[in-house]
Amino acid sequence: MLLPDNIQPENSIYYNGAIVLQVLQKNNKLEMLDLYNRVKQIRNISFPVFVLCLDWLYLINAAELKRKKVELCF
Repeated sequence: MLLPDNIQPENSIYYNGAIVLQVLQKNNKLEMLDLYNRVKQIRNISFPVFVLCLDWLYLINAAELKRKKVELCF
């Protein structure tokens, strides 16, 4: 859930997606597993949650996957 009302905000896709976006802004383009490892150093999230964050960032046109690399759209 993007903005849940029954759990802590730190467990939401919205919050964790912001961390993924923050790492992408520093590096602009990373392979997906490298990006996951960098995000995991900041916040211990599971891989499925990380993939949901990437899906959300793709849906809002903030990031996309090109040739096995995740990169910013803007």
